[in-house]
Parts: sequence; structure tokens; C-alpha cells
Amino acid sequence: MQADSLLQAEATFREALDLDPLIKSNALLYQHIGNIQERRGEYSQALDSYKMGLNISSTTTSLLLCRASLYMRMDNQDRALADYNEVLNLEPNQTEALFFRAFLYSQRRDYKRARADYDRLIKLEPMNEKARLGLAILNDKDRRPREAMEQMNTLVQLFPQHASLFLVRGGMLLSRKQYEMALMDINRAIELEPENPDCYVSRSQFYKVMKKKKQAKEDAQKAIRLGADPSFLNQ
Repeated sequence: MQADSLLQAEATFREALDLDPLIKSNALLYQHIGNIQERRGEYSQALDSYKMGLNISSTTTSLLLCRASLYMRMDNQDRALADYNEVLNLEPNQTEALFFRAFLYSQRRDYKRARADYDRLIKLEPMNEKARLGLAILNDKDRRPREAMEQMNTLVQLFPQHASLFLVRGGMLLSRKQYEMALMDINRAIELEPENPDCYVSRSQFYKVMKKKKQAKEDAQKAIRLGADPSFLNQ
């Protein structure tokens, strides 16, 4: 697997399964096979492999996490949420499950449960940037603008070299019509990551709001040259 010889790896794992099909440790072999199938884009087969592993050992959290992640990739949020719930029933402080369950709750506008999971995760890992960012975005959606901005300011202080944080805060400032500060944040993101297409997408959208068509077009073209999806032009 590490050498990217996926066909050979899968064949070897299946040989191991054939040696003793009934032992509980085979659950992890099915997990490896599922991982290989995912990497090949064979999602249905990967789900079958994870199911086979869970039939052997229904409490193997790594298998549940793999299947939940695949369900997320396949946009099957209900089943992903069910798997994350099961993981947290087994391991209440499992950080990956807490993060993604919070994200799914937030997507469903179940902000109370999402906030509880983010808060719990931040208590476990105070420097978890993704959890802090998720909570700030949630609060912004949940009409807690002051709390959201305070959290974004703290994040920028903690991680001053992370362009993505300046883009998020810039977007929040733009929505609040604090245009000068929004542009400062977006320009700072560009300084930090001048080859990041997301930076130019954000500035293009800023210029669009400001009705500066020429600058918006220039940044949009640069974003596309750097690999941005041209569909953002229709947003």
C-alpha cells in the first residue's frame, strides 16, 4: 500500500483472509481492502468491505470512521451521522467523530448540538484550529456576530500565518459592510499565499460587491489560471 502497489496489496490482504476467515483481526484486513478500493474510486465495493469488517467486529471504531468518511464523500449524511454517533457511543472523546458530527449538525442547522460537540472538542484540544473555526462559522450563521468575530480575531492571533483564516474573517467583514477591513484581510491572505486561487476568488467577489468590474475580472482570471473552478463566476 505504501508503495502504491494497490493491486498487489489487495491480493495479499485477501490471501491473509483466506488463511483463517473467522478470526476477529480480519476486520482490519477488510478495512485495508476498503481503503484501497476507495483510492481506486470503487466506492460501492469499499462500502461492502467496511460492512464485512464490521460484521466481524461491530465495535472497531477505525472501521466505523472509514465508513462514515466514505458516506460523507458520497453525500450520504444520514448514514455518516449514524456511524459517527456509534463511534461516540463507543468512545465519547473521539476527536475525529466529534468534529465531523459537529459539522453535520451545523449543516442541518442543529446549532445547539453542533455547538456542544465543538465546545467539547475544544476542551479536549484547545489548539484545534478546525474546531475553533467551525465554531466561529457556526456562531456567525446562528446570529451571534459579536461572538463569531471575537473567535475569528482570536484565531488570527493564534495562527497569524494561515491565509484561510484571513479569508474567512474577510468574508465576515464583507457581509457586515466593513469594506476597508475586509479588503485588508483578503490582501493579507494574498501576501501569505500568492499562489492560492481561493484568495483571488475572494477578492474578485469583494470587487464585484464594490461594483469594480475591471478588478473583479482580473482577479477572476488569475484565480482560474491558478486552478480555481470557473463556475464561481456564476455565483
